[in-house]
Amino acid sequence: MHPLPRRAAALLACAVLLAACSGDQDELRSWMDQQRREVKPSVKPLQPPKKFDPAPYVEAQAVDPFSTQKLTVALKQEARQPNSLLAAEMNRRKEPLEAYPLDSMTMVGSVTKNGQPSAILKVDNLLYQVKVGDYLGQNYGRVTKIAETEVDLREIVQDATGEWIERPASLQLQEKAR
Repeated sequence: MHPLPRRAAALLACAVLLAACSGDQDELRSWMDQQRREVKPSVKPLQPPKKFDPAPYVEAQAVDPFSTQKLTVALKQEARQPNSLLAAEMNRRKEPLEAYPLDSMTMVGSVTKNGQPSAILKVDNLLYQVKVGDYLGQNYGRVTKIAETEVDLREIVQDATGEWIERPASLQLQEKAR
């Protein structure tokens, strides 16, 4: 058999299949048009918004529970109690490094003058020299020991029950990254 009749037969078969598909498309289009005409969307209307009645804020006249004045009064009352760790701390003048939290300080070195060790601390890009007995940090931290690589101190903090307790803390010498 010659290749030309095969091609003609294949083309004829494709034409028949395409003609059959076009009839289905007309039927499909008519069904879609019918569905569009018959089906109506049902959308529930939105309910109108409820009227807002603002309530007056009556607590604005009350004492702020986070005010520094209230905290200062409470600390002074605590300091008046006998055997309180805070008694001595409340009656002394604050030192400059007590304005900064411990985690903002870094130990960058130590020196010894006249046999007395001192530590060099960096706070806000400024260097400070501290010795044993100096205060630093926001929890009444007092330096108890200075070594070549660390500064030991004791802090006074409240425990879970509200009691004031001593807690050890330290600052480690920070190695500079190269």
